[in-house]
Amino acid sequence: MTKTVAIWSAAFALSTIAAIATAQHRFRYHDETQTQPLRLQPATVDPGTSRTEISESRNSLRVTANGIPDHLVGRFPNRGNPHSISQQNVSLKISPNPNSAGTVTPLELGWNFGVSLNGVVFDPLAAEFWHGDPNSGWSYNALGGAVTLGLDENFAHVQPNGKYHYHGIPTGLIELLDYAPNRHSPLIGYAADGFPIYAMTGVVDGKVEQMTSSYRLKAGNRPGGDAPGGKHDGTFNEDYAYVAGSGNLDACNGAFTVSPEYPSGTYAYFLTEDYPVIPRCFAGTPDNSFRFGRR
Repeated sequence: MTKTVAIWSAAFALSTIAAIATAQHRFRYHDETQTQPLRLQPATVDPGTSRTEISESRNSLRVTANGIPDHLVGRFPNRGNPHSISQQNVSLKISPNPNSAGTVTPLELGWNFGVSLNGVVFDPLAAEFWHGDPNSGWSYNALGGAVTLGLDENFAHVQPNGKYHYHGIPTGLIELLDYAPNRHSPLIGYAADGFPIYAMTGVVDGKVEQMTSSYRLKAGNRPGGDAPGGKHDGTFNEDYAYVAGSGNLDACNGAFTVSPEYPSGTYAYFLTEDYPVIPRCFAGTPDNSFRFGRR
C-alpha cells in the first residue's frame, strides 16, 4: 500500500468530485476558515428498538438492520440538525474473506465506510464545501466545528431521510461493548471491503498498543484568494496530509493485528482519537451495497 500513498490525496479529491457531480443537491454556502469547539448534544434520548441481524453464508455476511442504535442518542431535531431519526432498510453485503486490492480506494461522498454491529453506518464525509462549491477542492471536516452539524455525544447526527450515522467514535456503542484501553478493542463493525473495524487499541507484535493516525496538519497557511485563507488548523479535510510512519497506522487507518475474533491475525481498520478518526480509504474492494448515492 505504501507505493500508492503518494497519489491518494489527488485520487480522493477527483473521486469525490466525480461522485457528487451528478448529485441532485444544492450545497450550503460557507466561508468559515477556523475550527471551533464541538458542541455535542447530550445523549439522553432513547431512540426506540434497535434490530440487527448478521447472517453468514458461504460467500458473504449479510447485515440487515433498521438503523436505530442500541444506545442513547442526542435530541433530534436540534439547532444544528433539523431532522428526526427514523427506521431505515439496512441491507449490506460483506465479504467473509477480504483481500487487499493492492491499491487503495478512496472513500467517496455517497458511500458508507462501514457498518457497526448495531446496524448504524459509519459515514464520515460531509456534503459541506468552501463557498458551497464541491469543485473548490476544500471540503469541511465534520469534526472541525467550523460548520455546525448538530452532532450528539456519539459524534453522530441525522440525514434528511432520517438516517442516523456516525462521523466519529461511537461513544455509546463502545461503552456497551465494554471497551477498555488496556486490552484489544472489541469488534466494532465491518468495513465495506470486509475487513473488521476496531476502536483505538490493538495488539501489535504481542503488545497492546494505542493505535495512532499517521495524518498530520500541514504547516503554514492555506493559499487564500479563491481558496480559503488562514492556518491549516483542521477546518478542512485538506488541512491534513498523510505522513508515513508518524503513527502506527497506514493511510487507510489500518494495520495488521491479532484479536480474539482473528487469533491468527488480520488486517483491520481502527477508529482513532485524532484525524481522520474514521478511515477515508479502503485497502480492499468495497461492496456496492454500501453505496447510497446515485448509481
